[in-house]
Formats: sequence, C-alpha cells, structure tokens
Amino acid sequence: MSAGVSAPGTEQQPTVVRRLDALSFMDGPEHCREYLRNEHLWFGTSVVPVGATGAVDPGHDGSWEVFYCAAGHAVVTCGGAAFELEPGDALRIPPAVPHQISNVGEVPVVIVWAGGPGEGAGA
Repeated sequence: MSAGVSAPGTEQQPTVVRRLDALSFMDGPEHCREYLRNEHLWFGTSVVPVGATGAVDPGHDGSWEVFYCAAGHAVVTCGGAAFELEPGDALRIPPAVPHQISNVGEVPVVIVWAGGPGEGAGA
C-alpha cells in the first residue's frame, strides 16, 4: 500500500482505490487484490493463470460470498461440486463452504469477489 493510504474500507467518504494501492497478495498461483474490507463487506479480485489452480479458501463463517467471472473460463470447486464460470456468470457461495478456482481456459481468469457481512462483524 502506498504511504498515506488508509487500510481498505476504513474511509468514511467516497474513495478511489487504485490498483497499485489495493492490498496485493498471492494465494498459491492466484494473484489477489483486496480493495475493501470492513465490518460490512469485503471486495477484491483474483487472477488465475492459464492451467493453474488457486489455493483452497476454507470459506467464511456467517458470511456469503459472490464470485463474478470477468474474464476467462473457470471451474470453481465449491462444497464438493464443480461449477463452470464464463464471463458474465456469477456463483453464490453460502457461509463456511470451502472453494477453489481453477483456470480451464486459454486466457487468465479474472474473478471479482465480494462477501458480507464482513468477517469479525459478529456474524
């Protein structure tokens, strides 16, 4: 994060979060950027390279999560089932359900994700 930039989601006014200012981390081969996290929700993106599979996310107690496929062709393993996502598709993931993104296409997969209520909110 750039100097002088607040932690994602702590501002109390409309705020632009630049790509390079988002919290950036790797989860296996999956490159994640988190733009917002507070007691209400979290929001970010994951990019999974061609042929790669991201790490298993154990799920979020008390919080739903939505995956929106912005680019590529993914298979998301979720709760023991596999769901194909292509651009424009969304997957609703119930609380505490483990999930994992695999890229089965020919271009990087871009998944936009959001969940809520935010973890640590007593949900």
